[in-house]
Amino acid sequence: MPRILIVEDNEENRDALSRRLKRRGFDVVIAVDGLQGVAMAKSEKPDLILMDMNLPELDGWEATRQVKAAEETKNVPVIALTAHALAGDKERALAAGCTDYHTKPVELPKLLEQIEAILKARPAV
Repeated sequence: MPRILIVEDNEENRDALSRRLKRRGFDVVIAVDGLQGVAMAKSEKPDLILMDMNLPELDGWEATRQVKAAEETKNVPVIALTAHALAGDKERALAAGCTDYHTKPVELPKLLEQIEAILKARPAV
């Protein structure tokens, strides 16, 4: 079962998303800020990361750049989760190294489609 790392500081968002993904058969691990997210990306070896972009300690933009810069995590796909839906935000997320972008509030059917498409396209390791 694919492992998903959720990096999200909002407890309600984190818990709701975690429960919904677990019900769909995913193994879910959680980080509550960008620093913990980078560390857990290395230690937990997730198949995919859902990265909130507005995080304490280290924002999602920089956390994604660090994940992508590290040899052991550079190939882990990252989906940006953000309430920012301004022009240029998607491009900014992709420039930081995100594979895809999803605006909040999370639309679970659409997010699941994104996750499945990314995991399916990923080369076997």
